[in-house]
Amino acid sequence: MSNTSSLPPDAPPSRKPRGPWYSTLYVQVLIAICIGILIGRFFPHAGIALKPLGDVFVALIRMMIAPVIFCVVVQGIASVGDLKTVGRVGVKALGYFEVVSTLALITGILVAIIVHPGSGLNLDPRSLDPKTIANYVGRAKDTGIVPFLVGIVPRTFVDAFAGGDVLQVLLVSILTGFSISRLGALGERIARAIGVLTKVVFGIIRIIVKAAPLGALGGIAFTVGSYGFGSLSSLAKLIGTFYLTSIVFVVVILGSIAALTGFSIFRFIAYIKDELLIVLGTSSSETVLPDMMQKLERLGVSRSIVGLVFPTGYSFNTDGTNIYLTLAVIFLAQATNTHLALGQIVGILLFAMIASKGASGVTGTGFVTLAAILTAVPSIPIQSLAILVGIDKFMSECRALTNVIGNGVATIVVSRWEGELDTVKLRDTMANPAESGDVPTL
Repeated sequence: MSNTSSLPPDAPPSRKPRGPWYSTLYVQVLIAICIGILIGRFFPHAGIALKPLGDVFVALIRMMIAPVIFCVVVQGIASVGDLKTVGRVGVKALGYFEVVSTLALITGILVAIIVHPGSGLNLDPRSLDPKTIANYVGRAKDTGIVPFLVGIVPRTFVDAFAGGDVLQVLLVSILTGFSISRLGALGERIARAIGVLTKVVFGIIRIIVKAAPLGALGGIAFTVGSYGFGSLSSLAKLIGTFYLTSIVFVVVILGSIAALTGFSIFRFIAYIKDELLIVLGTSSSETVLPDMMQKLERLGVSRSIVGLVFPTGYSFNTDGTNIYLTLAVIFLAQATNTHLALGQIVGILLFAMIASKGASGVTGTGFVTLAAILTAVPSIPIQSLAILVGIDKFMSECRALTNVIGNGVATIVVSRWEGELDTVKLRDTMANPAESGDVPTL
């Protein structure tokens, strides 16, 4: 693995003068989120009508995810050209993902047992409409390790890009990268051509990101306008518990991992604040995948590691989703006065470890996986899932935020394990993002 990390092709000069405060992306997104909340609260119909703004922005970003992953991974592997190195990075990443994801699942269980967020609700599942969750239960049947593994392989080479499945694109990119690395001089010319294409791809992303404030405004206005703050009152304890648990997980567990790696989790969060605000506004971690990959490279992580680890984490390292899964299952058991023995709780943990991977790539993964877990625990009435439908949108924002932070930390950790990370540059870049060009302006 190379000890030098190449910056993205569109990286700006080392120093960039600050513009007016209102020209900074995170300020504009923050203002847009505040405006969206006000519109959704006081003009709910107008907030709902703004939904296309968020949808279009998310669609534009998703349109570029496959080209970004392909270009970055192919160029990274072609430059390394070593199957053993790539395999070693993959094994280290998967090992990290499994350990930290399991810690997230255990954290959700422990907090639910200690806090008892569902106690006192005395929910009668027979009073709930089963039609509300019929769609999720139907899709839950498609989860599992075998369908997941089969789904990684696209029907055709082009279908991987048409479908936009991250793991399918990653598989095609890895195979292409290895093929190019074995073509000698011809492979070098192809790699240079892909480098030019990468410049074009990131140029398009720079244009799309300019619309981030509008996307955040539309997304948050629709959420507040559709569900309102009233829908939060009856389940406020669960929402508060989930958000607090996620914060503790990020600060304590991810913070400890970051400290051992040589950086501060708080500095890292400040460094990616633009992306976190976009995630908050759109409730989607996919909207920041290209920008996060660029920022991780600027920290000194090589392009090949960023391309292999960060996108893979979207399927294998969903810390926020894992916390939600076990916390929600225990909550529903408490809400329906269902007693769970220790063996059943361990069974929930083991099944969640499998289901959280097997449902990757399924639309509405968090809720679908939750339905799959409940079908495997028949003592908890699956109809009880209906009470979470109305608040899932609010929960998804916290899940996405935690997932993005977790995958960013994972990428840096694997880079450190490979012995290629310059911790001095890492800390300096986080402390002075403006000097490395990480303060986007419009």
